[in-house]
Amino acid sequence: MPRVSSPWPINDSERGAASVQALGIIGGSGLTRLQALSIERQEIITTPYGEPSAPLTFGRFDGSPIVFLPRHGPAHTLPPHRVNYRANLWAMKHAGVENVIGMAAVGGITRSMSPGMLVVPDQIIDYTWGREHTLFEVDLPAVTHIDFTRPYCDELREALLRGAHRAGVATHDGGTYGATQGPRLESAAEITRMERDGCDVVGMTGMPEASLARELGLCYACLALSVNWAAGKSEGPITMAEIDRHLADGMQRARRILAVVAAE
Repeated sequence: MPRVSSPWPINDSERGAASVQALGIIGGSGLTRLQALSIERQEIITTPYGEPSAPLTFGRFDGSPIVFLPRHGPAHTLPPHRVNYRANLWAMKHAGVENVIGMAAVGGITRSMSPGMLVVPDQIIDYTWGREHTLFEVDLPAVTHIDFTRPYCDELREALLRGAHRAGVATHDGGTYGATQGPRLESAAEITRMERDGCDVVGMTGMPEASLARELGLCYACLALSVNWAAGKSEGPITMAEIDRHLADGMQRARRILAVVAAE
């Protein structure tokens, strides 16, 4: 797996006991637990930014070491705008993880992003507001900026695409993720605007997760599953029955990709 240097001062002595070879997985809607995960232990991490969404779960996924965290909490009770993204990513870094895959359920905007399609996005647009979106706020020796030209780690994106190929799972390479505030779904006019902006899929958790990972020096990529057409892209309203149907099937295919990537 790729490794990147970190601009954020977490000393080796501050790290947890996880192997730095372990892959970090942040589960989204439809992935609050990881089937086939042999749990070794769970650890409650206290961070400078409060409590993460759940204790970190350390274990083996098809024999490969991983660290798992459900983004919305163990019972899927945290809405997107209330997720403590800073604590979640800091906890992963503290645990010694260097590579993090963020799972996401999204709505399809462009034609290639039909429900059921898995996608590894390569760009993101942030429409969120009011979220704690940076670690670089206080006690800084100087104002700090990160390069976010390519918001996802190229090496981990390639690992996901290789994993999809080896697992025989059709996966779209590239696309722009539009991150909205939630928890409500979008209006048809908002989706029309987002499509004009160049968005291919819409979700609610992509930011600030991606930028915080970059601030921490984590190699971060997203594996997204289209679970419905976005507002105005199909006849009739969006239903949870449709979303749940695509989640059940799509996350099974996503697990096959994760198993291959974790074994690399």
